[in-house]
Amino acid sequence: MNWHTPTKFAQTTIGLYGETGANWLKNLPALIADCEKRWGLTVKRPFPNLSYNFAATAVRADGTEVVLKIGVPNPELLTEIEALRLYDGRGIVRLLDADPEQGIMLLERLQPGTPLVTVEDDEEATAVAAQVMQNLWQPAPPSHSFPTVEKWAQGMVKLRREFDGGTGPFPPQLVETAESLFAELLATQAEPVLLHGDLHHWNILRAQRAPWLALDPKGVVGEPAYEVGAWLRNPIDRITDWPDLKRMQARRIDQFVERLGVERERLVGWGIAQAVLSAWWSYEDGGHVGEGALTCAESLLG
Repeated sequence: MNWHTPTKFAQTTIGLYGETGANWLKNLPALIADCEKRWGLTVKRPFPNLSYNFAATAVRADGTEVVLKIGVPNPELLTEIEALRLYDGRGIVRLLDADPEQGIMLLERLQPGTPLVTVEDDEEATAVAAQVMQNLWQPAPPSHSFPTVEKWAQGMVKLRREFDGGTGPFPPQLVETAESLFAELLATQAEPVLLHGDLHHWNILRAQRAPWLALDPKGVVGEPAYEVGAWLRNPIDRITDWPDLKRMQARRIDQFVERLGVERERLVGWGIAQAVLSAWWSYEDGGHVGEGALTCAESLLG
């Protein structure tokens, strides 16, 4: 396969992993060639807009299309592999094989693979998301290595540490509200389940063996209500342009309350807290405050 590493993908990889990422990029063609040999694949051009991992359609010797995904080995990638193994294709793309040590996954190819973001009716899209959530949730394993929502919430501690106890470019009232909500909600969680952790419009695709299936799970353990947070701040590239964001969010919350049977206050609380945390993650990863996430947090405040 002849292709040039997309500049943005290379910059992201090196930005996150430094010299390790640069060396990984140099070795990527050899990794792909090894995968072709190991699984009898012909790897096609990668998907457009690669972000944190290489991903491309590949064809097996019998003509079956699959997806090859390769990333710099890291805890998040290992967690994704383990989550896919536990889900075993229920509500989500099926993991066909993996090499965790090298950060390699061979995945089912979802067809037609159209992302949920193409559904313009937000009420319809939200109903699909709620159904996918219900299909995915299962009790957390008694013994597991998945991160918990408590661990993720430590990002707020990192925010304070970064700014010597202050909030830097983040609105103090929003940070304080998020901290208070995390403390309250974490102390009163319902029975934990294995959550996708990043279930938004680009991570739900049309498929053949089910109308819609998820992909790219983070794999985090927490109460079901936590899952809704990612949906409430997406699609992040356009949600802030909608004319009446507060009304739209209220309608979304109504839908989730009815379909998922979870408490309204917890959905709103998690939505606000996670949006602020997401804005911090944007700063942590690239030095830019996630303004869209903060706008979503404000839209959920009473």
